[in-house]
Amino acid sequence: MNRFLVFTCLFGAASAVGFGLEGYRAGCNDPNPHFGPPNLYPILDGSQTLTLLNTTTNGKLYQAAVPHDGGNTSSTFYVIHVWGKPYDWGFAQGSLLRGTANTFIETTWKYMEGEVESAISFFPKWLQEDIANLGLDAALDLTADITRAYTPSFIFDELHGIADGSGISYRTLLRVHMIAGLTQGKCSMLGAWGSALAANSTTKLLQLRALDWDMDGPFRDYSAITVYHPDEGYGNELISVGMTGFIGGLTGFSSAQLAISEIGVSYPDDTFGSESRIGLPFIFLLREILQFDLTIDDAINRMANAKRTCDLILGVGDGKMTEFRGFEYSSSVLDVIDDRNLRPYNETWHPRIPDVVYWGMDWMCPGYNLLLSSLLKQYYGQITAELAIHQISPGEQSGSNHIAYYDLTNSQIYVSFAAPHAVGGKLNAYERQYTQFNASLLFAEKHP
Repeated sequence: MNRFLVFTCLFGAASAVGFGLEGYRAGCNDPNPHFGPPNLYPILDGSQTLTLLNTTTNGKLYQAAVPHDGGNTSSTFYVIHVWGKPYDWGFAQGSLLRGTANTFIETTWKYMEGEVESAISFFPKWLQEDIANLGLDAALDLTADITRAYTPSFIFDELHGIADGSGISYRTLLRVHMIAGLTQGKCSMLGAWGSALAANSTTKLLQLRALDWDMDGPFRDYSAITVYHPDEGYGNELISVGMTGFIGGLTGFSSAQLAISEIGVSYPDDTFGSESRIGLPFIFLLREILQFDLTIDDAINRMANAKRTCDLILGVGDGKMTEFRGFEYSSSVLDVIDDRNLRPYNETWHPRIPDVVYWGMDWMCPGYNLLLSSLLKQYYGQITAELAIHQISPGEQSGSNHIAYYDLTNSQIYVSFAAPHAVGGKLNAYERQYTQFNASLLFAEKHP
């Protein structure tokens, strides 16, 4: 079973990040998919789990503790606050996480180099040719060069800050971000509102972002939440969920009450049209949505005007407007999807459900979509963040690397990370203990 973090964006190629290709195909095409057991762990209050580790001119570093079952099943993750301008954000991260960020970036690069030979047949043809002719490092440098014109300058400023603050090679740091920009995780998402939610809940819009990514590499050993406090003129405050030293948008929530979700598409239908090698890497598009957009309409306009690349399903929720929209996204297509035009439409495995937009793992993925839709129908009218955490996500079994639920109405974010390699107990994020953070309190953190 291939275990490599398969690179798949800018041209179409089958991807199975975090599952191994064969297991992922079996899950999507399993005629009798099975539900997973519930997650019965109590949800932690994030404000009670944090320990301050260090401060610097424009940053604070906390560690959050997750007891899980105690003993060697307990784990931790970082919560980093950064202030100032883009270079300042990076320098603060690099300074606070100097050893950890260096190890993550260097270990990730070595992992990619070690796995490239066994995985090359799964790469896009253009990337196979570039690697064969140039080597992995030069192939990624070429990718950086041809996407540079479409990438906002603040991304490079922040990366330079991380490199200077930590001592990491800027070139290696950029290459690792290019890998992420070429990678589509097999993920799940949903947006639920109105009659789908519990009538007595104060939540009026609930959103899921489940990341199913590589579980064999170093990624789950370096889980982190970064909270940005920009100077005036540099956009919104935002929470980015990911890994130390990584600045692209994977999972996040902004002070404008916008949140993002994403699924890589390995099984499209012919409505997706064409892909392109050249354009804005999606991890930077999603970061821009969090950084600068104020409404869901702003996000739609940004996607419509972007030089898009690969086949994706994106999701954006707006807590102010109580609206969630999904997006069929490719170089040639951007279709806005709500509960009335949900696609691909299949009454058996991907039915339309009022006040819900959802996808399980992929576009043409009957197995996971059947599980997710069945759970949504079973708990329809009762859904809360707590119920979804305990029943829906573990039932579908999506969110291996990390998982987040956003209560966009009340600015709450619930997160769980996979167990690091040295930690025992349950492995996947969706089956481990969640931590709840009040985003308003995170944004109110005082400058050191």
